[in-house]
Amino acid sequence: QLRSLNERKVLNVDTMNPNVKRIEYAVRGPIVQRAVQIEKELKEGVKKPFTEVIKANIGDAHAMGQKPITFFRQVIALCAYPDLLEDDKFPEDAKNRARRILQACGGGSLGAYSASSGIEVIRQDVAKYIEKRDSGIPSNPDDIYLSTGASDAIVTMLKLLTSGEGKTRTGVMISIPQYPLYSAALAELAAVQISYYLDEDKCWSLDVNELRRAVKAAREHCNPRALCIINPGNPTGQVQNRQCIEDVIRFAAEEHLFLMADEVYQDNVYMEGCQFHSFKKVLFEMGSEYSSVVELASFHSTSKCYMGECGFRGGYMEVINMDPDVKLQLTKLVSVQLCPSIPGQALLDLVVNPPQPDEPSYATFIKERTANLHILSEKAKMTEQVLNTVPGIHCNPVQGAMYTFPRLTLPEKAINAEQEQAPDMFYCMKLLEEMGICLVPGSGFGQRDGTYHFRMTILPATEKLKIVLEKIREFHKRFTEEFS
Repeated sequence: QLRSLNERKVLNVDTMNPNVKRIEYAVRGPIVQRAVQIEKELKEGVKKPFTEVIKANIGDAHAMGQKPITFFRQVIALCAYPDLLEDDKFPEDAKNRARRILQACGGGSLGAYSASSGIEVIRQDVAKYIEKRDSGIPSNPDDIYLSTGASDAIVTMLKLLTSGEGKTRTGVMISIPQYPLYSAALAELAAVQISYYLDEDKCWSLDVNELRRAVKAAREHCNPRALCIINPGNPTGQVQNRQCIEDVIRFAAEEHLFLMADEVYQDNVYMEGCQFHSFKKVLFEMGSEYSSVVELASFHSTSKCYMGECGFRGGYMEVINMDPDVKLQLTKLVSVQLCPSIPGQALLDLVVNPPQPDEPSYATFIKERTANLHILSEKAKMTEQVLNTVPGIHCNPVQGAMYTFPRLTLPEKAINAEQEQAPDMFYCMKLLEEMGICLVPGSGFGQRDGTYHFRMTILPATEKLKIVLEKIREFHKRFTEEFS
C-alpha cells in the first residue's frame, strides 16, 4: 500500500532527475552516515569497543581541533557587529580592515548582497595577491570571480563547458584517484568522465603519456574539452614539479583542451625539495606561444591551507584567455545565484591581504600561520612513517595537501567476502564498527582495478592521530589474520 502511495507522488525515484541518482559522493557517503549513527548510539549508552568515533574522513580542520587565526576572526567579528569598532580590545589594523570591508558592502553591512562576481575591492585584493604570488605576472580583477568555496566555481565552469549529444558530448579529463566533487558534478551534468591514472609507484605523479592514452581512447565516444588537475593532490598528497606542469600545458595546447587547475592546497607543501608552482605562473613564463592561447581557470579557497575556514565558504577563480562573449555568459550564470556568501568574501579578503610587517597583528599572525603549517608537516611525516611499519599497508610520502591514500594488501577471502560491497568499503566499515575510526574507502575516489586503498586526513590533533594510526595497525593485523 505504501509503495502504491509513493508511486502516485509527482516526484518519486522513477520520475526524478536520473542524473541525480547517478551522483556518488564518498566523502559524505554510507560510512559517514553510519559513523553519525554510532555517535548517537554511544550517547544513548550503547556499549561499543570504543568510547568515541574519530572522523578522519574529511578535510575539516576546525572540526579536528585546529584553532582559527586570531586576526581573521577579529575582523569578521567587527564586520558582523560594527559596534565593536568602539571596543579597545581589538587592534587598530583589524579595525581598519573591517572598516574597509564594510565601506565596500551595501549599506555598510555584511547582510547586503554584493555584485554577482563579488565585492570589487576584494577582487582587486585577490588580483594583487595573485600578482605577488606569481612574481609580478599581471592579474586583472575583471578575470576574478569570487565563489562559495572553490567547489561552487568548479561546478560553474563545468556547466559552461558541457554541451553536445552522443559522440559530441563534452568529455572532461579527471585524475584517478580524484576528489569526488568532479565525478559527482559530471554525473549531474551528464557530461562524460575521462579517467587518467596517476602513477602510484612514482609517488602519484602525472605522466603525459597517460593523458595521451586517455584522450585518444575518449575521442572514440565523446568530445574531450577540458582537463582538470588537482595540485597539491587530493586524495593523493603529491606536489607536481615544474617540468610536469609545463608538459601538461603543452598537452592542453596540442589537444585544444580547457585547463582547470584546482590549487586549494597551495600553502600545504611539506616535503623538502617540493614547491608549489601555480599553473598561471608557469603558463606565462612559457611565453606567448602558450600564454596567449591556453584557456585556464584556476581555483583557490579559504577552506584549506593554514586557515581551514571551511564553514565560511569563501573562494575564487581566475579565468585566463576566456572568450569575451563566454565571459558575459559566465557573469549571467553566476548572477542566478545572486552572490557568494558575504562573510566568506570578507574572510577571503583577509587571506589574500593578511597583516603586514608594520602592523600590530603581524607577529601573532605569522606565529599562528607557521605553527599550523608546521604541525601539519609533522603529522604528514608521522602518518607516512607509522603506516609503513604495518605489514600489508604501503603509504607514499605525503608531499602536500591534507591526506594520505595508502594501498592495502587484502587477503583473497576478504576480497570475496561481500558481493554487495567493494573490498575496501568492507574493510573501512569493519574498521568503523570495531575501532570507531571513520575513513573513506579508495573505491570512492577511483583506483586501478585490483588495488585497494583508503583516504585518511592528517588533521586530527597529534595525540588523537597517534591513536588513529595505532588502531589502524591493530585492526589491519587482526583483519588479515581473520581472513587469511
